[in-house]
Amino acid sequence: MNVDDLQWQWGDHGGVLPRLVDEILERGGLAALVEAAREREDWFCAEGAVRGLCAAGEFGRAWAVVEPFAATGWQPAVRAGADVLLRWGHTDRALELARPREPQGNAADVWRDYAEVLVGAGRVDDAIGVLDPYKCGGWALGKLVELTEGRGRDERLLELLAPIAEEFRHGPGQCGVRNPWHVLPAQARVLERSGRADEAIRLLGADVAARRDGLRTTIEFYVRLLARHGRIEELRDLATCPELRAAPGPYVTALEDLGRAAEAEAYLRDLIAARQPGWHENALMELLVRQGRFDDAIGAVEHTFDDLYDGNLLHSAMLLLAEQGRHDKALELTEGRSPEFLAENEAFWLRSDRWWLMGEAGRAREAIAEIEALPADEVDDRETTIAWLLARDGRVEEAVALLRPLPGKRAATDLAELLVRQGRFTEAIGVIPGVAAQREEERRFWTDWRKRRKAAAGDDRGGGETPPF
Repeated sequence: MNVDDLQWQWGDHGGVLPRLVDEILERGGLAALVEAAREREDWFCAEGAVRGLCAAGEFGRAWAVVEPFAATGWQPAVRAGADVLLRWGHTDRALELARPREPQGNAADVWRDYAEVLVGAGRVDDAIGVLDPYKCGGWALGKLVELTEGRGRDERLLELLAPIAEEFRHGPGQCGVRNPWHVLPAQARVLERSGRADEAIRLLGADVAARRDGLRTTIEFYVRLLARHGRIEELRDLATCPELRAAPGPYVTALEDLGRAAEAEAYLRDLIAARQPGWHENALMELLVRQGRFDDAIGAVEHTFDDLYDGNLLHSAMLLLAEQGRHDKALELTEGRSPEFLAENEAFWLRSDRWWLMGEAGRAREAIAEIEALPADEVDDRETTIAWLLARDGRVEEAVALLRPLPGKRAATDLAELLVRQGRFTEAIGVIPGVAAQREEERRFWTDWRKRRKAAAGDDRGGGETPPF
């Protein structure tokens, strides 16, 4: 088993995509995932198989699936294997598997995972002891807070956090913690969960008033802390300060949760009228949609729909309406757009979004007719889009026939999705190229991309270009 291949699958979501694995599992294809993990050495199939087997209480079979992956020493598999052993009741084996082999040289995720396994084994104090020497790395502080929640160790953790927080308050650059901006929220979070929310609010309030370094992280936690505890007056004071842009969102949410949506709406409209910086128009649209006031929501932002810059909310409005099942209403927004906007966006995203909405609205045949009326080279992913629309129209076998001869992972994954929905799980996994074939496809793609870029630039020197990952 090749660790480099496993890492590539993990980092690039190669192999069988996680969302497809989830669907196979949900539809009863556990046996196909077990087989694919063994025969294809596909990590996401293995991870899905382990989840399914553990859910069924078959921990021995789950360990048999993950053991070859964990034996490579690849950290995600080691952690998954340790979790299986813990749930199986083999605590000592889990700790032995997760224990870092080189204490001075292992990466942060190794120590994080080991601490989590210790907690799973009921050894919370040992987990704190493992992470304590690394707290100046920054990452360990958040992990300590997370791991100890509900474990009865808040006072010990506060003893550890208090001196770091005080050092930070006196001199952020001298506290010795790298990336220390989460120190103050970490302390406040533990205070809050231990029943000392007033103390947390008092400390963070002073930090905000003093404009501590790392204010953005502190204010984001502080305003949500105030909202959770119904401190509306303090929230209002913060929300009226133009410098604290994190406050308006939680203030609006808090008002809405209290049944004061009209007050939240008036507040947002005042911010918009005053041209205060921030995504206040988007927040107003979302608020009105949540209230079912679709026409008012669109009316509040439709003046942005032909904007050629980042303030355009057309796409956001279409998605919000689609989430509410208002596909025809979303389609209406694509009509009447300015020639300038269409020239910039129609081929890039507007047409494809329109066809998607038509498929969801039961107008798949109309969308297919639009696509077929265009020159083939003007439509990206033409066949896969038509295949999706055919499936939406109930013509699944036509869609399968169209996709089956198409090359590449995209078409194969679309085909696999259709097969999964027909219960053809093994066949679905089989049509997806293996890891070696996918990596070769990716290599060819970037090689061709670089050649096209060089040709477009008239540069025959080669090299020096970074792909836009």
